[in-house]
Amino acid sequence: MIFLYILLGLFALGLGYMLFSYKKLKTSQVEASKDVITLTQSNYVKSVQGTIALIDFWADWCMPCKLMAPILNEVATEVKDYANICKLNVDQEQGLAQQFGVRSIPTLVLMKNGKEVKRFVGVQNKGLLIKEINNLR
Repeated sequence: MIFLYILLGLFALGLGYMLFSYKKLKTSQVEASKDVITLTQSNYVKSVQGTIALIDFWADWCMPCKLMAPILNEVATEVKDYANICKLNVDQEQGLAQQFGVRSIPTLVLMKNGKEVKRFVGVQNKGLLIKEINNLR
């Protein structure tokens, strides 16, 4: 019987920790690196024409998007000399999100000279993104 109480206590502690971690992640926001461009309708063409660009379509309320943010910061630092890493908030720039046909987030669109080359949906790892960017060089 004591074993059952111990087991239930451990379960309750684990559940409490998971809820605490979720709440903390939900309210946290990773700031974009200085190497990440915040994309808007007004700077879109300048940011993607004549270069390699990776656009992250995201929103404040999207948990996977929050997981993607630090990965994009690292990618931006590594490729800043030859590619633009851009973030586009789908709630603030609905027109551009619709133009790209974004239906779920995070969606990452890899472009070369203003044309879409590849699309990723969901959280992606740093190595894959850097590899795909380097394949376009």
